[in-house]
Amino acid sequence: MSTFLKLLRWMDENAEKPIIVIACAASCLLIPYQVFARYILGTWFKINVDTSAVEELALFCLIWCTYFAVPLVIKRRENIRMTAFIDWLVPKKYHHFVLMFNNVATFTLTVTIMCLAVRLLRLQFQFPQQTPTLRIPYWIPYSILLFGFFAQTVRVLQDTLKLVREEGWGKLLLAVLLAAAVVAPFLFLNLSTTFVLLAALFGGMIMGIPVAVALGLSGALAVHASGFLQLNIVAQTAYNSLDSFPMLAVFFFVLAGIFMGKGGLSSQLIGLADMMLGRRTGGLAMATVMACTFFGAISGSGIATCAAIGMITIPAMVERGYSKAFSGAIVACSSAIGVMIPPSNPFVLYGVITNVSIGKLFVGGILPGVLTAGLLMTVSWYVSKKNGWRGEDKEYSWGEIGHALWDARWALMVPVIILGGIYGGIMTPTEAAGVAALYGFLVGVFVLKGISRKNLVETLVDSSVTAATILFLVAMASVFGYVMAIEQIPDLISEWMISITSSKTAMLLIVNLLLLIVGALMESASATLILSPILMPMMVKLGVDPVHFGVIMVCNLAIGFITPPIGQSLFVAAAISEERAERIALAAVPLLGAMLVMLFIVSYVPELSLFLTHFM
Repeated sequence: MSTFLKLLRWMDENAEKPIIVIACAASCLLIPYQVFARYILGTWFKINVDTSAVEELALFCLIWCTYFAVPLVIKRRENIRMTAFIDWLVPKKYHHFVLMFNNVATFTLTVTIMCLAVRLLRLQFQFPQQTPTLRIPYWIPYSILLFGFFAQTVRVLQDTLKLVREEGWGKLLLAVLLAAAVVAPFLFLNLSTTFVLLAALFGGMIMGIPVAVALGLSGALAVHASGFLQLNIVAQTAYNSLDSFPMLAVFFFVLAGIFMGKGGLSSQLIGLADMMLGRRTGGLAMATVMACTFFGAISGSGIATCAAIGMITIPAMVERGYSKAFSGAIVACSSAIGVMIPPSNPFVLYGVITNVSIGKLFVGGILPGVLTAGLLMTVSWYVSKKNGWRGEDKEYSWGEIGHALWDARWALMVPVIILGGIYGGIMTPTEAAGVAALYGFLVGVFVLKGISRKNLVETLVDSSVTAATILFLVAMASVFGYVMAIEQIPDLISEWMISITSSKTAMLLIVNLLLLIVGALMESASATLILSPILMPMMVKLGVDPVHFGVIMVCNLAIGFITPPIGQSLFVAAAISEERAERIALAAVPLLGAMLVMLFIVSYVPELSLFLTHFM
């Protein structure tokens, strides 16, 4: 019996991990192999190697890795949720009941897609189809929907049982009845498809349902309400949305950032920046901004930048006399640069959703990111001078600076690989991301040695879980977006907003205010996926370049990283500094003022975003 219990415990902790590790490792090797075969074997050695199946196999690995990592997202309760209204309106003692309600909603979605996957597989057996390159039956890759959503269902049930032990079966029954009462009008009343789609989405998010689940459920309910769309489209879209080469870029950029962070390169970047600026008034604060800029050029993630740099600089700033609140504020604000400059995951998502060149978006974000860094450094200097926070009384020789620069060479090479590969015409953004991920892994293992045999598996799993959080959101947003496109909702909203004003200047102001509010209430990936297809066509009609609008959107949402009540970087900085989030938010006011100045310049001076794209 004890052996059986041990097996169950092992399964509970590790059931998904073997597939995640194998699929993650395979995808990290396949895309760099494609680049290697094309240039090293093909161009240099004139060996003709057929790599036509590589992309297809890498995508299969991505999809399997994603849908087996999502159960761990559920297990760890790391779903992206909009919790502001729940925190404000619901007393804390009822928060577990809210989690039960969320689990009922998630269970409904996972079981629905699992049943639809069975129907999809049955159709594949009746009318067999083969993949374009590998020529394998489509039921094999499609089976991930069955296995993946079954694993998600199990994890939801596990989490629900934990809550039942604490709250009792009565509250679970109440949660089920509440969920049934909420869904019943959408199922049995003759409501318009558009109303069902939008009401279910925003109602679900306000009630704290994970954003991805709210997107999937609202899409499925709208399909049901339409009367002519088939529910099968929900399962098929959940698969096809990730079966896209640019999706690999999101996955690889997340991996590259985590590999380099685990490897230990953040301390080298901070050491170099401190040597260059540390002696000046506010030197360490300015060095923090510079380090965040460099690390953002590696990770493409604001949260990863905040955590990696903040763990080192916040204690160091406090030790040198800076207040905890300002130390946390400068890291939180500077981490937003991580999504402005390439490689930026929000730019990749925006490019995929709107069919805008990801390469041009990357280039378009460079000058706004540099401008933001310059403005934050200026405000840091002013605040530090006002408070008497002077630099370290220590001089460094050019030799010492050169040595620090040499030590940081492994980190500084990552932007060179990514940008040089893309704009040198050597690699696509996805291939550059794959090479950067493999490079980050090899450097972390063999050079910086922060990744070892002890943490190798967990590093691969944690990286995949982080990426899966975003990619699952993309998959469910595609279900929502499919119905939205069928109903022509973006066109209707666009026409309505243009009827208010046809002035580009006024509309930019309205859209900026909307995005600032949304950024304060919603996570950036969710906002990008939901709002991009609605707002971009309208702005193009008014004469705004789609690349310019992509930069405006990302800069707006970057400010949301520091603005309550969501403010992910704000809360990460608060946890690291052990300071209250509201004090950090207050200390960040002058820094946020600088970022709003940046937003105004970016919005009304389009050449700042478009100048470098003219050279592509």
